[in-house]
Amino acid sequence: MLTINKLRCDSAIDHAALEMKKYLRMMMPEAGDVKIAYDPEAKDGFRLGFLEDFGVPFTGEDPVQDDELYIETDVNGGILAGSNPRSVLFAVYRYLRENGCRWLYPGIDGDYVPMQDIVPVSYHKLADHRIRGFCDEGYSSQTAMLEAIDYYAKLELNTFNLEFFIPMNYYTRYYSHFHNEANRMPEPVDENQVLQWRRMCEVEINKRGLNLTGIGHGWTSRAFGFKENPDMDAAAEKQSEADFPPETIEMVAMRKGERKFYMGRPPYTQLCLSNPVVQDKMADAFVDYAKTHPNYVHIKFNLADGSKNYCECPECIKMRPADWRNIVLNKIDQKLTEAGLSTKVCTSLYVDTMFPPEHIMLNNPDRFLLHYCPFTRDYSTSVTEDTPVPEAPEFIYNAWKAPTTEEGYALLKQWQKLFSGDYLCFDYHLWRHQFVEPGGYSLAKRIYEDVRSLKIMGLCGMLEDGSQRSGFPNGFPVYIYAETLMNRDCDFETVRADYFAHIYGKDWQKVDEVLRDVSTAFDFAYMEGARSIDEEVSMYYDPSRVSRLQSVHNLAARLRFLFKTHHVMPNRPQTVSWRLLNRYAEWLDWMADITTEKAKGNDWKARELAEKFEVAFGKYEMEIERYYEHGMCACHITNWFCRSKANAKKIIVE
Repeated sequence: MLTINKLRCDSAIDHAALEMKKYLRMMMPEAGDVKIAYDPEAKDGFRLGFLEDFGVPFTGEDPVQDDELYIETDVNGGILAGSNPRSVLFAVYRYLRENGCRWLYPGIDGDYVPMQDIVPVSYHKLADHRIRGFCDEGYSSQTAMLEAIDYYAKLELNTFNLEFFIPMNYYTRYYSHFHNEANRMPEPVDENQVLQWRRMCEVEINKRGLNLTGIGHGWTSRAFGFKENPDMDAAAEKQSEADFPPETIEMVAMRKGERKFYMGRPPYTQLCLSNPVVQDKMADAFVDYAKTHPNYVHIKFNLADGSKNYCECPECIKMRPADWRNIVLNKIDQKLTEAGLSTKVCTSLYVDTMFPPEHIMLNNPDRFLLHYCPFTRDYSTSVTEDTPVPEAPEFIYNAWKAPTTEEGYALLKQWQKLFSGDYLCFDYHLWRHQFVEPGGYSLAKRIYEDVRSLKIMGLCGMLEDGSQRSGFPNGFPVYIYAETLMNRDCDFETVRADYFAHIYGKDWQKVDEVLRDVSTAFDFAYMEGARSIDEEVSMYYDPSRVSRLQSVHNLAARLRFLFKTHHVMPNRPQTVSWRLLNRYAEWLDWMADITTEKAKGNDWKARELAEKFEVAFGKYEMEIERYYEHGMCACHITNWFCRSKANAKKIIVE
């Protein structure tokens, strides 16, 4: 009988022991039970504890923040150690991975567990990036959220960012089945239910010892009784100024001489940041939340999720939004210090606040973690050692021009001269971009190269703002994201070959070839709107691409042909993966035709096809929703990709 001895008491180590037992029993189902014991003095069996428990020196900077794994085992037992509780859990998953297990998708159908005897493992690794994580986004089901938390821990991602106080927008999108009402009856949920689910997610994150971080936008609303969440239904989030006393509305940003809600929507409305009452109310709201939520390692303070709509009163225009926000952040720091709270405060370099302050600096760099959010970047290139740093773009109050990738980098460099604390990247690869790169290969390569860019840019890690159901046609973009954050020098093609061999079996190279061809046919830069031959027609106008785009139908046919001999595979993850490919082939046919019309300049026809796709492909949502987010896909294809610049020119190319 094998024994797992826990040298310390901690929920993450308890979970690690149970996970190790579960997977060892699955690997060796007839080898007898695995005993779990608490024994700080254990000298044999598998021993789970901290590096210091085994005399292993820590090589990082901070054992609480930095994950270091140490494994030295034989067939009877050995050491599985980490620098902190979650690192012990990661050591268990890495040990199992070294023994042939793979975590290919969220959920039980993504667990690849070979039936074999265990082998000795020798492994020692300090994570190359301190913060490695995800942020919730999109159309959230609670099942998907819980499976994602479990999955990210298996991939050694150490941070989960839960946005908003009560994320009604994300849950409403899914449970009301926006963009798929024709196939699924709405099943709305209320705020109490969503709040309970949020607390459940927090417990699951804390149980694994992961960094729980959250909130972000909403502070501009919370302290004043305004609606906090943006919603897919704009009417549901509108409020009238008449609903509030005049002294409250006086705190709203002045635009064009009036203080009123921006587009009638408080979640996007900035405040009069020069007003000391506004500053104190937001700071007090933050500190009150920190006092009652000590389970959050980081709490994020952002202004409203809108851009170029800051207050234009005579006082506010004297400084940049970043200056005024720094005043509030310094007040938060002071109040947290007075309350004896060590809560780390995050804030975002995002749209208007990408432009650094000119007058007010943060007083306590140790308190803050800055999130670099290159929201306006393009995804055709990554920053490298050779990337020239251009002149930073000019800040024009409420009228600045969106920074390019390189200009955003220049703004980051300006910030880094002013603030000596830590920065991480908060990026959006798996938001809409996964739906305009249908092959997934180019997107995965961009993610890999962007993660490798972090050290060049002086960033300590990355949070990915995107769907928790990013597994269509497979989960490789998420997988390479996690692996590169842990090991910056991993080889892209080696990791891809290993992943594909496990999800598709012996014919994985045939699938790999098709998916690479799909990515080439669509061309990521073109799909991002960077290669139009006439932007007055559309960001995607280029009739010369039509034949290439129509060739995707042949690629889809090749996948359907392969599926005929692979629909039943030796293990569950492979069976699931091939069935996903079969649905993906039909999805490709739709994308090819929609994109063809965009290339021709027939925007209105592309939108008609997108609306038909929404209903026709939506009938598969329940079948594949663990891996594919139909509502988010349909929303972006219809409202982003198929939007028309003017529809003034009706160019028909046949």
